[in-house]
Amino acid sequence: MQGLRAVAVLLVLVYHLDTDYLPGGYVGVDVFFVISGFLITSLLLREVRSHGRVSVSRFYVRRVRRILPAATLVLVATGIAAVLLLPVTRLEQTALELAASAAYIENFVLAGQTVDYLAAEEAPSPVQHFWSLAVEEQFYLVWPLLFVGWAALRSRMPERRADAVLGGAVAVVIAASLACSVLMTAAVPTAAYFLPFTRMWELAAGGLLAVVLARWDVPDRLRDPLGWAGLAAIAAAAVSYDEHTAFPGYAAALPVLGAAAVIAAGEGRSRRSAGRLLSTRPARFVGDLSYALYLWHWPIIVIMLGTSNTTELSPLSAAVAAALSLFLAWVTKIVLEDPVRVRGLLDTGRSALAFALSGILVVTGAAWGLHSHVQQVRSTEFDPQVHLGPQALDAGVEPDEITAPPYPSVLTAEDDLPDLYGDGCQSTETDTHPSPCVYGAEDARTTVALVGDSHAAHWSPALQEIAEDRGWQLHTFTKSSCAFTSTLLVRPGEEVPYTQCQEWTGNVLEELRALKPDVVFTSSRAQAAPYGIDDEEEAREAVAEGMSQLWRELDEAGIAVVVLRDTPTTRSRIVECVDLHSPDVQACVRKRDTALKGEDPQVIAAEESGVEAPVVDLSDRFCLDDVCPAVIGNVLVYRDSHHITATYSRLLAEDLAERIEDVL
Repeated sequence: MQGLRAVAVLLVLVYHLDTDYLPGGYVGVDVFFVISGFLITSLLLREVRSHGRVSVSRFYVRRVRRILPAATLVLVATGIAAVLLLPVTRLEQTALELAASAAYIENFVLAGQTVDYLAAEEAPSPVQHFWSLAVEEQFYLVWPLLFVGWAALRSRMPERRADAVLGGAVAVVIAASLACSVLMTAAVPTAAYFLPFTRMWELAAGGLLAVVLARWDVPDRLRDPLGWAGLAAIAAAAVSYDEHTAFPGYAAALPVLGAAAVIAAGEGRSRRSAGRLLSTRPARFVGDLSYALYLWHWPIIVIMLGTSNTTELSPLSAAVAAALSLFLAWVTKIVLEDPVRVRGLLDTGRSALAFALSGILVVTGAAWGLHSHVQQVRSTEFDPQVHLGPQALDAGVEPDEITAPPYPSVLTAEDDLPDLYGDGCQSTETDTHPSPCVYGAEDARTTVALVGDSHAAHWSPALQEIAEDRGWQLHTFTKSSCAFTSTLLVRPGEEVPYTQCQEWTGNVLEELRALKPDVVFTSSRAQAAPYGIDDEEEAREAVAEGMSQLWRELDEAGIAVVVLRDTPTTRSRIVECVDLHSPDVQACVRKRDTALKGEDPQVIAAEESGVEAPVVDLSDRFCLDDVCPAVIGNVLVYRDSHHITATYSRLLAEDLAERIEDVL
C-alpha cells in the first residue's frame, strides 16, 4: 500500500512542479481517495467482526492522531512564512484559507471562489491543497455511521446476507455520488472539482473493494496482470488528461479503477509483478513520507513563486522545491508523526478533542494575525497633488519609481472597479439580455452609449466624468468577454461557441436602435477569439468583419460610432510585482511592442467597414517610447494583466475628452 501512496504523491508533486511533465498528475489525489477509503473501511470491518460494534469516538481519535499533528504544524509554519515572504496582496486570502483549512472546509471556499470572473487571475493560496483533506474528513463524518447501522443489522441476519446488505449500501453511495459528479462536472465543472458530493464515490469505491476482498480473494493467475493493468490505467490518466479534461465526472473512473486494481492485486505472485515493484525500499520510503510530503510541497512551491513573482518554476527551482519538500516531510515524520504514533500520544477522546480544538485556535489565531497586518497597510487616501496619474507624463516625471504610496493601494487595486460592476450592469457570461446603467443628466441634450466587453467597461469611469462635465447622458452595455461583433466567439476558457454573447449582442443592437444615441463608443479586448478559427491573422479579420457589420447597421440607423482602441496589456500578477519591487518598479514595466502586440480588430474594422468610425488611441498615455509602466504618477495603471484601474481611467477623462473632440 505504501508503494501506491508513493505513486499518488509523486504524481501530484511532479504535476505541481511542472504541468508539462504530467498534465494529468492531479489524478494522484484520486488514487489517495481510493487508498483511504479502502484502509478505513477495512479497519471498520475488522472492528465490527471482532467486537460486534463500532466505536465512533475511537474512530475519530485515530483520525486526529493520524491527520492533525502534521497538518497543524504545516498550517502554522505556512502562516509565518506567508507574512515574512509573500506579497501583502496575498495575505488576506491566505488568512481566509488558513482558517478554512484548519476547520476542514477549504474545499467549499474554493468551490465558491472558482466561479468568480473578477478573481480569474488570483494566485493560489499556499494552503489550497487542503481541499482534498477537507473532502476526506467530510466523508468520514458520515462513513462510520453506515457501519454502526450495519453492525446493528448484522446481529439479526446471516453473515452472508449482512455482507450483501453492506455491499449494496456502499454501491448505492457510489452510484449516487458518481451521478452527481457527472452532472455537476457538465454543469459547474469548477465547483464540481472540490465538492464532497462529487468525490465521495471515489472513497466509497475503495470501501467497496474492502468489503469484497474481505470475503473473496483475487485468483493468483489474475494478480499480476491486474496489478500492471491498474498501474497502466493510472499512468494513462496522468499522461493523457490535462486542464481541459472534464474532471472528475466519468474521467475520474480511470484512475479510481486503476488504484482499485493495484490494491486488489496485492504484491502479486512473481518477482516481476507490479506489487513487488511497489514494495521495494525506495517505494516504501516515499510512501511512508507521502502524507507529510503532500502537506509540505504545495506551500513551498507557492511561496517560491510568490517571492519571485513568477508563474512557473525554473528547473533548478523545481529541484530545490522537491528536495526541500522531501526533507521537511522526513523531519516531520521522524520528529512528529512517529512519536505521536509510537508513544501513544492523543490516545484518549479527551486529549484528541483538546488537541483538535487547540490546533484550530492556533491556526485561526495565525490567520487573524495575517488579517490584522493586512488591515494596517490597506488604506491609502487619494491626494491629487501626489497621485497625478497620466498628468505626470506631461510633467516629465519618471514613471518607474514610486515617490509615495500608490493609489489605489496594492491591497485594493483588484477591487478598484468601474461603478457599473457594483450597480449590477456588467452582464455575466450566461446573460443574454443587457442590463444597462444610465449615468449623467436626465434632461441631457446629448445621449451616448458605451458598448463592448470588460475592456469597454474599464473606460466607463472616464466617460462618466466627461458626461458629468459636458451634461451628457451615458448608457452602458457591457458583458464579460463579449466583444461587440456579430462573429461567433469562443466561450472564455473553453472551446465551445459563446452563443450567449452573440444573442446578447443582437439584443443590444435592438436597444441601441430604440435609444438612438448620438454616439456609440465601443471598445473590446484585442485578443477576442472567434469560434473555429485558429490562425491568429484570420481570427482578427473575422472579428473585425463582424464589428464592421454591426457598425454599418448602426450607421444605417443614423448612429455615429467612435472606437476606443484597446489598452495595452501588462504582465500577470502585476499588483504583486509592484508590491514586491516598490519603490523602484522598473522590474514591472512591459516592453511596448509586447504590450501592444497584434493589431486591434477594431482598427482593422475602422479601415474596412466603409463607414466613418474614427479611432481614439490613448496608447501614449499608457506607454513611453519603448515601455509601458505599471505605475504612472503614483497611480496603479492596472488591476490585473489587462484591465486598468477605475482610478487611472477616471484620470484619463480630460485626455479622452480632447481626443473625442478631435475626431468628432
